[in-house]
Amino acid sequence: MRFDAAQRGWRETPRPGCTAAQRDWLTRGGSLTAHLARLGGVTVRVTREAVDCPWFDEDDALAVGMRTPVWAREVILSVDGTPYVAAHSIAPLSASKGIWQAMRRLRTRPLAELLYSDPQVTRSALVSRRVIAGHPLYALASHALGAGARAPHAFAARRSVFQRHGAPLMVTECMLPALWAHLAKVGDAPWVGGGV
Repeated sequence: MRFDAAQRGWRETPRPGCTAAQRDWLTRGGSLTAHLARLGGVTVRVTREAVDCPWFDEDDALAVGMRTPVWAREVILSVDGTPYVAAHSIAPLSASKGIWQAMRRLRTRPLAELLYSDPQVTRSALVSRRVIAGHPLYALASHALGAGARAPHAFAARRSVFQRHGAPLMVTECMLPALWAHLAKVGDAPWVGGGV
């Protein structure tokens, strides 16, 4: 499924000014959880699961109306106890009770377990953007930093839409400053080829 990414600030090519590491991580295919596991021990903390409505820039991507009920799941992915990614995933509520019902039973297991173990699941192109104050994802990422932490002016985020039997599930991942700090300190070999 393709969607008009540019319509709401999402782009298939990372913005000019991104570092090599940012470009790499914003465009890596496969499981982000698996890529993070190369950096250390990954834990998933669920911060919210609830019926909601799509954000202002999500309805077109899912091809649903703004008031269509969706199932939303928000998690923080930490590496060795430090938050590296805040993720927001949604599927139409009807799909979350049918084709994507397993997403409601994951608890602290990563969504990647559903998305990369089923050959019937397809994925759109990854798109990315800078997220600034005023976007719901900025608030989600700022909260993930913890009490007293100073949020940056902008976060780098990426998203894609997974399809199974015509039902969409969109995953949006916001990279937190600790990820970039870790990569700047220890480096990270660029990702090459195939899904993980």
